[in-house]
Parts: sequence; C-alpha cells; structure tokens
Amino acid sequence: MNCVLGLDIGTTSTIGILIQVPDRVLSVASRPVTLRSPQPGWAEEDPADWWANVRSIVPELLDGAGIAASDIAGIGVTGMLPAVVLLDRDGALLRPSIQQSDGRCGDEVAQLQAEVDETAFIARAGNGINQQLVTAKLRWIERYEPDVFARIATVFGSYDYINWRLTGVRAVEQNWALEAGFVDLMARRLDDDLIALAHVPRDVLPPLVASHVPIGRVSEAAAGETGLAPGTPVMGGAADHIASAYAAGVTATGDVLLKFGGSVDILTATNKAVPDPRLYLDYHLAPGLFMPNGCMATGGSGLNWFVDTFAKGEAGAAGAAGRSLHAHLDDLAAAAPPGADGVQIIPYFLGEKTPIHDPAARGIVTGLSLNHGLPHLWRALLEAYGYGLRHHVDVLTDMGHGTRRFLASDGGSTSRLWMQIVADILQAPVQLLTGHPGSCLGAAWMAAIGSGLTDDWQGPRAFVADGPRILPNADNREVYDVGYARFRATYRALAAVDQGSGA
Repeated sequence: MNCVLGLDIGTTSTIGILIQVPDRVLSVASRPVTLRSPQPGWAEEDPADWWANVRSIVPELLDGAGIAASDIAGIGVTGMLPAVVLLDRDGALLRPSIQQSDGRCGDEVAQLQAEVDETAFIARAGNGINQQLVTAKLRWIERYEPDVFARIATVFGSYDYINWRLTGVRAVEQNWALEAGFVDLMARRLDDDLIALAHVPRDVLPPLVASHVPIGRVSEAAAGETGLAPGTPVMGGAADHIASAYAAGVTATGDVLLKFGGSVDILTATNKAVPDPRLYLDYHLAPGLFMPNGCMATGGSGLNWFVDTFAKGEAGAAGAAGRSLHAHLDDLAAAAPPGADGVQIIPYFLGEKTPIHDPAARGIVTGLSLNHGLPHLWRALLEAYGYGLRHHVDVLTDMGHGTRRFLASDGGSTSRLWMQIVADILQAPVQLLTGHPGSCLGAAWMAAIGSGLTDDWQGPRAFVADGPRILPNADNREVYDVGYARFRATYRALAAVDQGSGA
C-alpha cells in the first residue's frame, strides 16, 4: 500500500502519522509529554514516557488508517535536538533526559571556552561553544553526578533512543551528533578529538547515520509491544526542526521557516556552510544543502506557562465563548494597541539559546503600570517572540543569508493575532501553511526515501498547501522599530548589570 510511519518525539507531545505515498495522510495520533524543571533553568523528561507513547500511538494509527502493520514499508523517527539520553551497559536509563532547552551547564561552557580555541572549534565542528553542546552537559554530569557518569555506556538523542527500542541497534543521527559537538562538519564523520572534550570514552558514541539510511528492522520484542510488524525497516531519523522545515518546503535559498512549537525556531536553506557562533548549523535532509537555524529556548512552552500561571481565571469566559484559553487571550489582546501600551516582556524564561547563548538570562517584564491588565501582558508576550525572530533575521542577514520568503508552521501559527504581530515586527509578509502536521511528516518521508518507495525529495510539499498570507501593516512599523530597539537594549543593560555584580 506504499505506507510509511513517522514518529515525532516532541518536547510537549509524541505525535505519529501514517501516510500513503505520494500524497495521502491516513491517520494522525498524539500523546502528551511532561517537561519537568526541577531547578531554575533545568529541562528534563523521562524517555520511558516517549516509548510508552509510541506503544500507545501505533495501534491507534493502524486502527484509524484501517491498514495492517505489514502494510508499513518503513519507519522514520524525529525528535527534539540535542536531548541527552544515557544508557548503562545493560541498556537501562541512567537518569532523565537533559533537554535541548536546559541551561544548567553555563560553568562548563565557560570552561570549554577557556580551554579551546573557539574559532578553530567552530570551523571544525560547525557550531559554537554554547549550552547546546552535549559536551558541556556531559561535563556537568561528570561534576555533579559522578556515579552516573562512571556508568555511561551509550550517549545518544531522543529519536536515537526510540530507534534503539524499535530495533535494538544503537546509532546517532548526523544532526544530533553535529549539534552535540562531536562531528567534523565537512568530513561528515565523528571526530575523536571533539568527543574527547566530553571526557567520555570514544565507544560510548554509536556509529553515525544519515536521516534516510536504514539502520535496522523492528525486532520481535518491539513488535510485540507496539503492534508493528517484525522486520519493518527503521531509518536513521531526523532532528525535529530540520524535518519540519524540510516538510514545509524550505529547500531554496532565501526560504525561511518560522516554526511556532514548544520553542520558536527559524530555519533557512543554503548550499554553503557558513559556521557562526550565534546560530546553529545543520545538514539539510535534501542532499547537498545545509540548514542554518536558530532556536529560542521557549515559545509555546512560555505561552503555556503564562496561561497556567496567570490566566486560569479566564477559563469560564473562554468556555462560554467556545474558545480555548489561548484564543480567548488573543481576543482580549487584540484590543490592546501595538506595543502593548508600553508593556514589554523579555521571554528568556529558561535562559536563552540563539542568538545570545545566555543560560543565565531570565524573563523580564518592563513598563508595567496599574492601568495595564491581562490583555497587555498577553500581547507583550506575543510581541516578545516576534522581536526575538527579528533579532535572528538580523543575524542571518549579517551572515549573508537573504530572507526572501517567510513561511509559518506548527501550532502557534494558527493564532492570527500572533502572526500579524510577527509580520508587523518583521515588516514582511508571512505565508501560513495548511495541512502541515509538523516534523512527523518529514520523518515519514525519510522512511519513504529510505525504503525505496520514492526518490522525490520534494514530495512532502504534496501534503502542504499555502494558507492565508499575512501582510504587514505599515502603520505599525515605527512602534515596532522602537519596541525592537528597546527589546535589545533592555537585555544588554541587564546583562551588563549581572556581569558587573559577578552574577
């Protein structure tokens, strides 16, 4: 039946999709995931929950599609990157995963920066020395959890873990290893010297694989747990943000995806590798291309925190209007003026990743007065992520990457208010997409390529259509130019104060 399965091990949910090549979605299912922050700046999850979700999702997908497990020709898994999953020699989990948004390793980053010539490191590894590096996280474990560190037999990522549970094969996908800091960018191989910086034995890193290359087949044990057919090929997998941008059609120079998921991502395509410490650099899923990208530490997760902390009292009004709490807050915020009447939020609730790479940064609210209320705060929060995106666009431009066309995807893009704010802050049209189920589609297409069902690298666009095109309101240019300058200046001023106080 030309069917393939895509699984997305996301920050806030596990999502599965069954598609029929070339252009039909058969079924979609999801289960929630709990992101825990036991200390300020920490972000952890339990990988066992991901596997439990997969076991639950697969039968639902098969039932919804009305197909047999034997009709699935291949499986692709995507996930957040670079989550850190550790196994002991017997394959037992050593601790909760440390997520990509975790900011605990600031001291270890500083230590690495003092030890290593960062210019040479960037040229070799493709990425800068920052909190994203698995090297820094492993050094943190070495320092604070030495018993765990001594028992590490395997280090890999979220989707690598699910691949292992499906096949029994341990491998690391190329972009997990690249952003982890373990890959020679141009040679496309694991680098012994880079791995040695993490103070772990070379053999804890499994072999490197490309996204569309089969690594193994579903084992009898995994088949019994999930309902999949034993022997089904499983591919190398893909980083979720790269898979999402690929599925959205970001394959030409100047195309930019604004991805509004648990975090806010910005990604573009290029045929030139231009390492820069401010952003991340990944391999594109399509051959011969690279994908420079940025990722804010929060996004949808920040909005969800705000709702849970400050807006639960609006649940009754939202329900009476037949609206979700998020949509209800949009309705309220639409009445607040652009610039939120002087209220501004710096959304660094988990520190911040790109482009400032400051794990010690924190969320800030400025300009608040007794005449302000919930609508101003919600609008200021939406504007905050718009300013963050504009900062990234400035960096891309400075690096020589043109931004010809902005596409928007994932759950946050359904907020017309948020997308209008983003268009106004960027002063550029934002093209919404319809039918884009997210990263799971890119993973499924890797399974279609790897299993030989197709050789069409542009195939995912058959599933995704253009929705409304949000045009910028020129009348809001000035207020958002001022707001953006203030956004940048506020962080710089407070960062200088923190540095001056030794914080």
